Amino acid sequence: MIQKKKYAKAAKIIPDGYESANHFFEAVFKDKEMIWMGQNTNELHIGHNEDVHKAMIDCIGSDEYCKYPPPEGFTELQSLILKDLGLEDLSIYVNAGATESLYLAMNAVLSPEDNVITPDPGYLIIDNFASRFANEVRQVKIYSEENNYKLTPKLVRENMDENTRVILLIDPLNPLGSSYTEEEIKEFAEIAIENDIFLLHDVTYRDFAYNHTLCAKYAPNNTITCYSFSKIFGMAGLRLGAIISSAEVIDVVKSIIINDVGTNMVAQAGALAALKSKDEWIDRVRDTTFENQKIIKEAVDQCEGVFLPVYPSSANMMGIDLSGAGIDPEAMSSYLIEKKVFTRQGSYTSNTFGHNYLRVSYSIDPEKVKVFAREFVLAVEALRTK
Repeated sequence: MIQKKKYAKAAKIIPDGYESANHFFEAVFKDKEMIWMGQNTNELHIGHNEDVHKAMIDCIGSDEYCKYPPPEGFTELQSLILKDLGLEDLSIYVNAGATESLYLAMNAVLSPEDNVITPDPGYLIIDNFASRFANEVRQVKIYSEENNYKLTPKLVRENMDENTRVILLIDPLNPLGSSYTEEEIKEFAEIAIENDIFLLHDVTYRDFAYNHTLCAKYAPNNTITCYSFSKIFGMAGLRLGAIISSAEVIDVVKSIIINDVGTNMVAQAGALAALKSKDEWIDRVRDTTFENQKIIKEAVDQCEGVFLPVYPSSANMMGIDLSGAGIDPEAMSSYLIEKKVFTRQGSYTSNTFGHNYLRVSYSIDPEKVKVFAREFVLAVEALRTK
């Protein structure tokens, strides 16, 4: 008999009418009428992706995919990622997405006696990774206007001790879209340097923000940066990202990897084209995302007892608090799926506060956001208990 792992992930909720969570996601994925606001993906490149398409098609046409690519990523791609971040003096390892980077980071720097500070709400899979290698994961409650719905240097100082090894900064924050000022980043950097600990800086959504500061700018030897092509580049299905840190950290990462034969070379070809053309499309994608927020804000403002904890969001998603209307976010998500709108209940990103909010992402066609806005207002009135 196989024993359950102590760090096993919680089983995913199976929606009514489906055999498994995977069956549900496949059904939603294949439904061409479904408005995709439940995963923080980016559809705003649709119809604008000629260079990326050509690069990947040319890669396939060359038949080079019959060979393994360089195990740490193509040198040109590594250089362009570091240039994009302005971190050319640091080391990099290209892999199959920021999720893999987060796992590798926890594995690389944590020991059994350590503890890790994470935000709640946050991205729960990261807490799971931390639990595999550390003694304790300290989930700091941040769902409060008092601390602007984010982990603050003050909260970190209050919750850390001599065994704290990693501070997780999801910046901007999934699920709420809160982000950090340069002064806050400087203070986090001071904490890391003073205590010889690591800042794990997940910057998956950084390009949706008009202003963003990298921890590595102020604490390069104490920061591990996780980079993704899934969101701003709209390449979620290609599974590509990178981990950036000091040579010492990256050398450890390279010693513990599972996949030592490289990352999808077709994806890397597309990523090269996307980075080279970024200046041509970044403003359009970012501006459209911010305009979509306004559509959602106008709808939320029509609903008594409903509010946005963070507005404007610095990411391509936000949380909508339903507690004042007495609405269960899971009921709201189920209601909207029947209207062909896929959203996420808060329990996906918080065990403590998930009953308060619905998470919606909106890097999609504005006309689809307008459909959500209309259906959301109707759903609030249909479901409210207060």
